[in-house]
Amino acid sequence: MASSSSFLLLAALLALVSWQATASDPSPLQDFCVADMNSPGTILRVNGFVCKNPMEVNADDFFKAANLDKPRVPNKVGSNVTLINVMQIAGLNTLGISIARIDYAPLGQNPPHTHPRATEILTVLEGTLYVGFVTSNQPAPNRNKFLSKVLNKGDVFVFPVGLIHFQFNPNPHQPAVAIAALSSQNPGAITIANAVFGSDPAISDDVLAKAFQVEKNTIDYLQAQFWENNHY
Repeated sequence: MASSSSFLLLAALLALVSWQATASDPSPLQDFCVADMNSPGTILRVNGFVCKNPMEVNADDFFKAANLDKPRVPNKVGSNVTLINVMQIAGLNTLGISIARIDYAPLGQNPPHTHPRATEILTVLEGTLYVGFVTSNQPAPNRNKFLSKVLNKGDVFVFPVGLIHFQFNPNPHQPAVAIAALSSQNPGAITIANAVFGSDPAISDDVLAKAFQVEKNTIDYLQAQFWENNHY
C-alpha cells in the first residue's frame, strides 16, 4: 500500500511539473539562442527560430534603439501598441519575454483582445487607465466573470494568459502611457472585433447573426467597417 501511495504521489508531481513546463515558452538549454533570421531552417521552424552560431553573436543581437521614451500617434481607436519581441531583438529567441509601450489618446482604448501565448503585466507610466479582463467559460459562479480596476500612475495590473482584456483612458483631456511585459518572445494578439468582423475571407453573416443574436444587416454593417490594427 505504501509503495502504491508513493507511486501515485510521484505521478502527481510529475504531472504538475510537466504542466508547468508546457505553460509558457520552452526554457532555453543554453545561455542564449540568438535567432538566425537568415538561416534556411528559419522557414521550417517548429517553435522559435534556428540558433545563430554563438561565435558570431555580439551585443547588437540583444539591443534595439526602440525610442520607447518617445510618444506614439494613436489610431482611430485611440491607442498605439509598440511591441518589441523576437522579430525586433533576435536575442529574445527562447527567452520567453517581450515588452510593449502603449500610448492612449484622451478617451482612447486598447480594445478587447487576447494574447494566446502570454500573461501580461501592465504598469501605468502616465495618466489613468480603466482596465479589466473576463474569465473563461468555466463552471459557475466564475463563468465569464468580469474583473476591473482603475489604475493611476505607478499602478500595476496582471492579465492572465489567453483571457480577453482591455485598457481605456477615461480622461477626455489628457493622454496616458503604459509599459507592458509579456511572458513570451512572441505573445501574439487577437483583437476580438477585428478577428470576428474583419476576417479575410469574412465569416458568414448567418453564423455571426446566430452567434450574436442580432439581425444579419447589423452584421453586414459591422463587417463593412475598416477594422484598423493598433499594433505596430
